[in-house]
Amino acid sequence: MTDHGAADTSAAPFYLPSGNEVAVFEQCHAHKLAVMLKGPTGCGKTRFVEYMAWRLKRPLITISCHDDLSASDLVGRFLIRHDGTAWQDGPLTRAVREGAICYLDEVVEARQDTVVVLHPLTDYRRILPVDKTGETLEAAPGFQLVVSYNPGYQRMLKDLKPSTRQRFVALDFNFPPLATEVAIVEREGSADYATAHALVTLGQRLRGLQDRGLAEVPSTRLLIAAACLIASGIPVRDACYAAIVSPLSDETTLVGAMHDLVDATFV
Repeated sequence: MTDHGAADTSAAPFYLPSGNEVAVFEQCHAHKLAVMLKGPTGCGKTRFVEYMAWRLKRPLITISCHDDLSASDLVGRFLIRHDGTAWQDGPLTRAVREGAICYLDEVVEARQDTVVVLHPLTDYRRILPVDKTGETLEAAPGFQLVVSYNPGYQRMLKDLKPSTRQRFVALDFNFPPLATEVAIVEREGSADYATAHALVTLGQRLRGLQDRGLAEVPSTRLLIAAACLIASGIPVRDACYAAIVSPLSDETTLVGAMHDLVDATFV
């Protein structure tokens, strides 16, 4: 769980819009609407939230969801101290009190009984009942709930209930267009244009292997990692194998096909 304070104008996170997602998010914030970001792993959802928090001048509290995430992890719990017990707010409660943007990354990984805690914050009530203390908190001005998930991967295993999905305005994310992704890899990976262009071309070719059993396609994040290694002096093929091919699969046939695409891209 991560807290980010409101950033000043000199600390703007690098983000290149690929559609009207900035305008839609701003209007959702103005109208107190919860937002769901849908898209593949590593396509820029988290960076987008960081950018919007900076743009809206709101603090950001990020929660990485997982199977063991409980309602108490979000809301808070009593802690035993040497002089008795004391209540400690969870990250969701802090966001409600402070008027922060609360971002739950990969929300579908959390248990359904945990997700239900979010419901009163996603409609006109904008409240958070804290059963253990008897409080009912009204969300401070500026509070916004944002969640993300990867429908292509996670729908095979579990999905959000319709009663939860319909509480959010959904923004669909995908990998950026070629020119935009090249600019991102060039900037974030400290790469020259030719290297960035070749890596993005490789990424697009590898994404075509999804129909051949590749569970997760290479993200922009992996392309940036490869660019960083290349910029630091690691040979191109070694960087691509370590940063892109190996993280994606251990299946011999798929690994071989990806190696072939690396060799064909960097002739």
